[in-house]
Amino acid sequence: MRQGNISVNTENIFPIIKKFLYTDQDIFLRELVSNAVDATRKLDMLIRKGEAERLDFNPQITIHLDKEAKTLTISDDGLGMDEEEVIKYLSDIAFSSAEEFAEKFKDLDDRAEIIGHFGLGFYSAFMVAEKVTVVSRSYKGESAIQWESEGKTEYTLSEASRDRRGSDIILHISEEGEGYLDEGKIQGLLTTYCKFMPVPIVFGENTLEEGEGEEKTTVTTPRVINNSSPLWTKSPSELKDEDYLGFYRELYPMSEDPLFWIHLNVDYPFHLEGILYFPKLNRSMEVQRNKIGLYSNQVFVTDNVEEIVPEFLTLLHGVIDSTDIPLNVSRSALQADSQVKKITGHISKKVSDKLNELFKKDREGFEKKWEDIGVFVKYGLISDEKFFERSQKIGLMKSTEGSCKTIEEWKESLSELHKDKNDKIILLYTNNPEGQHTYIESAQSRDYTVLIMDVMIDNHFMQHLEMKDSDITFKRVDADALDSLIDKDEQVESVLNEKETEQLKEAFSNTIADENFQVECKALNPKDYPVTLTQSEWMRRMKEMNQMGGGMAMMGNMPDRYNVVVNTNHPLAQRILKARGKREAIIKQLFDLALLSQGVLSGDQLTTFLHRSIEVLED
Repeated sequence: MRQGNISVNTENIFPIIKKFLYTDQDIFLRELVSNAVDATRKLDMLIRKGEAERLDFNPQITIHLDKEAKTLTISDDGLGMDEEEVIKYLSDIAFSSAEEFAEKFKDLDDRAEIIGHFGLGFYSAFMVAEKVTVVSRSYKGESAIQWESEGKTEYTLSEASRDRRGSDIILHISEEGEGYLDEGKIQGLLTTYCKFMPVPIVFGENTLEEGEGEEKTTVTTPRVINNSSPLWTKSPSELKDEDYLGFYRELYPMSEDPLFWIHLNVDYPFHLEGILYFPKLNRSMEVQRNKIGLYSNQVFVTDNVEEIVPEFLTLLHGVIDSTDIPLNVSRSALQADSQVKKITGHISKKVSDKLNELFKKDREGFEKKWEDIGVFVKYGLISDEKFFERSQKIGLMKSTEGSCKTIEEWKESLSELHKDKNDKIILLYTNNPEGQHTYIESAQSRDYTVLIMDVMIDNHFMQHLEMKDSDITFKRVDADALDSLIDKDEQVESVLNEKETEQLKEAFSNTIADENFQVECKALNPKDYPVTLTQSEWMRRMKEMNQMGGGMAMMGNMPDRYNVVVNTNHPLAQRILKARGKREAIIKQLFDLALLSQGVLSGDQLTTFLHRSIEVLED
């Protein structure tokens, strides 16, 4: 047995590794299995080049858990190491065997497949192990060597016995790490981090009973826990829709089938593979996030990809795999990385191209999907300028009568009726078709078109469109009395004279007596409602955006303020002036009806209104 010192620059390297290098202990298994995969693929590469014999080469990684011995072993039949290499790669953590190997075979087409860095990654084992034993036999044919360390700067070297090429990494699990002796825990980590690694990984056994009666036998087979040839590594030309749907179910077993997908396959000027799926968002932006897995050569890295893809694309599901994304840098450095910017831009463009293709190829089908993808598209149009430039012509808006058009199509199809005195197009909308049915019906009776904008993001979407196009403005259908919704600068003559109008206003103000309700009298069409409750479009939008977290914080503390618009041309206006004893009761009834139409009549007010309505019927 020989002893030596690990070549490091500080005695405190192991505490640093444990505390700072890896913030998540679970990552140790990914690192060690990645190294085993790396060693296996290196040997396969040498065999194909004729620089190593095939012999009993078995491209497989085996994970073995021994609860009694408190060990976890990762075994491979790969390249292996001789004594010199063990000292170099395990005892001098400044080197990386993968970097050296890639340099040696830099002219090989698949050199990017080298994923392991047999250096610091190996030392992540000491986060969970009190001692690590490595038994390795090189493909060159020498006898096996054993390296052992207890997480200090000393190690021991001795001869060992191993009947085949490759390495065994034996972790003697520490007391603090005993949770990793649980089979379910290890299975979960392998499923998370190693599900698509490019070499078969065996953990445990599958048990199958064959035959019947006395001839019944139990057969066990190694349990392979990974798919070593995931769909994104294959050519799109050899895949069918069933393949993509099957892979989606493999990724998300409990989810509905996606609407469509994009297969990413780029080799230059960067390497990018993957499949992005468009799920049914069901009008929600919150519950679908973190469903894109980032891989590097089929090794899972993270499902937090906000620095790599535009924020709106985090609503998609799927996988992206790239070796050109730096993994061990800060978020700010990642965002500033030129290669990452290229990858981000490419993904955004591919998504936009796909949406435009569907829109042009099958407009009817696209409209049917809009209910499920509308939130995603609107989010992209708002948050990503380049996506807006490429996709603004496919953003749809649906009317209450079922017509679905783009903003440009609505501008072209709406009549002069929708233009105000300044020739600006007023787009009437509803965010609650059922609750605002009365207002919608009145607008439609005048041949106005009312758009449905009832998704949470629509407030921001409308404001964004107004900012981009000064020729349009949105106005909610209940934002004003119908004749005033679209200002034509046309005066309607009032049946009441000035004095009567003032008396009517005073009567309503005194009866309502609430500073949050400002009374104004307007000469409207006699067929319009006698009393209409309206609210400033600006005020409403600010409050709604604040509720989403996008407005000014102060808005949430401000009370709702309404305009009570009294129609001086309605027959009831004159009746109120003539009614002495019943004037207050009529005003309260009309006011409550206006409150009811806005859905703000509740509690004691609602109960009083019901009792009063009964009394009116009795009279």
